[in-house]
Amino acid sequence: MSIGFTLLDGSTAIPDKNHTVSSSHKVLTAKFGDGYEQRIADGINSLKEEYSLSFNTRAKEEIDNIRLFLNDKKGVGSFPYTYLDSNLSGGEVTVQVVCENFNTVHNYENYFSLTAKFRRVYEA
Repeated sequence: MSIGFTLLDGSTAIPDKNHTVSSSHKVLTAKFGDGYEQRIADGINSLKEEYSLSFNTRAKEEIDNIRLFLNDKKGVGSFPYTYLDSNLSGGEVTVQVVCENFNTVHNYENYFSLTAKFRRVYEA
């Protein structure tokens, strides 16, 4: 698999290189007197990740294909997204994601841009 995700027509949508990965952990905390606290991971998959992607100044047809794919998923259908992970010395990582919202901008003539936020999901 190459970087990006596969569209309905079988082509690959490759985002711009400046994508952002936001990570946080779900933690259950019990606080006691004198500042004492206990923490434990909330669930088996306690890592929450979001990916911010951009597809800047692309031909209308390419943006239309990405929009068609994301609209087909309706914010609930998951799909694999592959990206380069800096922790793996340039290795590729594939995760299941959903996209609940995205934005499209008309740049000029027949060129558009699209930004999307993907949320990692854990499914069997």
